Amino acid sequence: MNILNLEHISKLFGDKMIFDDASFGVQEGDKVGIIGINGTGKSTLLRMIAGEEEPDGGQIVRQNGLKIAYLSQSPVFEPEDTVLTYASDGKEDAWIVQSNLTRLGIMDFQAKMKTLSGGQRRRAALAKVLAEDFDLLLLDEPTNHLDDEMIVWLENYLKNYRGVILMVTHDRYFLDKVSNRILEISRGQFYSYEANYSRFLELKAEREERELASERKRQSILRMEMEWAKRGCRARTTKQRARLDRLEALKNGRAPLADQAVEMDAAETRMGKKTIELKHITKSYGDRTVINDFDYIVLRNQRLGIIGPNGCGKSTLLRMIAGEIAPDSGEVDIGETIKIGYFAQEVPDMDEDKRVIDYIRDIGEYVQTKEGRISASQMLERFLFTPEMQYTPVSKLSGGEKRRLYLLSILIRQVNVLLLDEPSNDLDIPTLTILEDYLNSFSGIVIAVSHDRYFLDNIADRIFEIGDGGHLVQYEGGYTDYLEAREKRSTWKAEAEKEGEKQGQKEKKDSVKTWKQNRPAKLKFTFKEQKEYETIDGDIANLEEKIQQIDQDMMANATNSLRLSELSKEKEKAEQALEEKMERWVYLNDLAEKIERQKEEK
Repeated sequence: MNILNLEHISKLFGDKMIFDDASFGVQEGDKVGIIGINGTGKSTLLRMIAGEEEPDGGQIVRQNGLKIAYLSQSPVFEPEDTVLTYASDGKEDAWIVQSNLTRLGIMDFQAKMKTLSGGQRRRAALAKVLAEDFDLLLLDEPTNHLDDEMIVWLENYLKNYRGVILMVTHDRYFLDKVSNRILEISRGQFYSYEANYSRFLELKAEREERELASERKRQSILRMEMEWAKRGCRARTTKQRARLDRLEALKNGRAPLADQAVEMDAAETRMGKKTIELKHITKSYGDRTVINDFDYIVLRNQRLGIIGPNGCGKSTLLRMIAGEIAPDSGEVDIGETIKIGYFAQEVPDMDEDKRVIDYIRDIGEYVQTKEGRISASQMLERFLFTPEMQYTPVSKLSGGEKRRLYLLSILIRQVNVLLLDEPSNDLDIPTLTILEDYLNSFSGIVIAVSHDRYFLDNIADRIFEIGDGGHLVQYEGGYTDYLEAREKRSTWKAEAEKEGEKQGQKEKKDSVKTWKQNRPAKLKFTFKEQKEYETIDGDIANLEEKIQQIDQDMMANATNSLRLSELSKEKEKAEQALEEKMERWVYLNDLAEKIERQKEEK
């Protein structure tokens, strides 16, 4: 049974048609994930369903007595209200609100709303909305500003909720676990899929293939009909006139339009041997230490993911690397060839009256890419800013479009280190997918703070978790690898505690205490590093032998310019690989010496 119907709705923003005679129905039990490129009207759709906006054409029919709860991206509050007053909204069952607030990391219920950060206000609004009495829940980017534990709690809450949910979110794992239906908005139309996100990708590909097959058939029939018309038919009979009418209909048919995709490309910027060295850095705020004696050398082309609960110091770490704040002790040593691009969590203030193209031209009229030099206008088009949009003021852009423009302004600066602070906030899924592809081919260092588990699985090769006391614990691989490793570590701890029970209560406590103390401080090779340490001497010898062989081949082909050019490129790659192996050899041997010294001290 449908509880909500959108019937032939249209919506115009300026000269841009957001919805064009689009229809969609919501049934009992639906948990709908709404996706689409930024600016296609996802948030506008939720506002119209909530009754905060009206369509220009068509109608929205709601079931009689339908109770709607709505989480917007910009919640409204009275600055002097306390958190509890705002979230409970005068209701007697404030214990539900208090439970939600606690789950979402807000413990001071008497704090004034005006004193909270933007993320805390969003979490307070989420706690308020979830405590309301509703049949239909509308959520606009509910996972923004939530850490991993909060997201898992919200996933379970929504999975067990029996009512109807419509949500806009970029979190693909969240969509997979919560949604049973996907609504895609594309070119003013709605496309509905009875599926979660993973299955949606398959169904969308099948739909697009069917549309292309229909178009190929239309073109084939059109060619035949035009050949018939060219042979000089005369529309004397009813049959011939009908055939001519069919020809006109075929001519007027529209080919399916493929969705645009953001394209990202940048020229490689040389990086020297020295990268980023964090030398025993410590940072505290008051009596709370957020980063404690962190010592690390970032390797060339490394992809690091930084995770941990809200407020643990993730953004602080990025800001120290970017040079925006200084550590209390220790040193951040940046190599001379390092060029850092810092994509902050908040979009910086933009001149709202400035045109989009001028915002990019202020950085450079032309951008150097792997394909050559292209204009600022061409690069904007690759980022889905049409020529018309480029000459509109920044004030006309949606929040997601502004964030996409900000991202472009970072990437075109030809940096070799990218610091990304919650890059998935307010970016649409198509943009995130292409960003991930870009980062995987990016010849430089990537350090990302993110709660987006899907994103971290795609781009990270090492995870650092900031734990209690500001200690960072290292895990190899992406987010899923981190979860598996943490689970194994928890199992090991439980087994150690169980064994301790057999030996007496005192021995048990000593064993657990020793495990906790040694865990962050113990130096050892990871499995991957141990294997690399055992084989790296042979790898270096093989590369040296390869370069020697290439030199001999070059001498033998001194008169063959084509072959000589190929060998020269091959030698350059081998020398680059050798240089990187030698840097790695220094790091591994230095670590091996430290491990040996640690053993001797024991």
